[in-house]
Amino acid sequence: MKLFFSPASPFVRKVMVVAHELGLAERIERIPATAAPVARSDAIREHNPLGQVPTFLADDGIVLYDSRVVCEYLDDLGGGSFFGAGPARWRNLTDAALGDGMLGAALLARYETVLRPEPLRWDGWIAGQLGKVADALGRMEEADLGDRLDIGTVTFGCGLGYLDFRFPDLDWRAAHPKTAAWFAVFGERPSMAATRPA
Repeated sequence: MKLFFSPASPFVRKVMVVAHELGLAERIERIPATAAPVARSDAIREHNPLGQVPTFLADDGIVLYDSRVVCEYLDDLGGGSFFGAGPARWRNLTDAALGDGMLGAALLARYETVLRPEPLRWDGWIAGQLGKVADALGRMEEADLGDRLDIGTVTFGCGLGYLDFRFPDLDWRAAHPKTAAWFAVFGERPSMAATRPA
């Protein structure tokens, strides 16, 4: 199995956290790739027309992309239960969608401040995206995360880790003490520690 990856990508991190939790991480060859929204990677586009990471090449030749699809494949391969069944499945998928949405908004805010030339930056756009992040954090604060380990909590964990990595001045913990306490434990799982961006 092969994975086109960027070590700073929170979506790649989500895949690798699931792989670590399922004991599959050492079976995945990681292919470093530069996936940028403007200058897309030809090496990735050969397999994924979107040119994005994570792009996953299974041993049987199937190509998968979008972190949730890759995670579901790994969950099936490893006999896991990250997606659950019945009502838990819908909760897990909805939480994963919330976490992915928060990550998407954070990435758009980051691109606007780092990639767009300064004279062209749109402060309203940045504020709108960070508003989505704030609202997602508010919903997480209401959730009963406990000791859950599923695709929803993995996505939340990777999202919170990305905020710490790329938005260190955001201070999301101050207004979300319950989420902060949960992440203080979840963020130290071996799978999270092994995938933490430098």
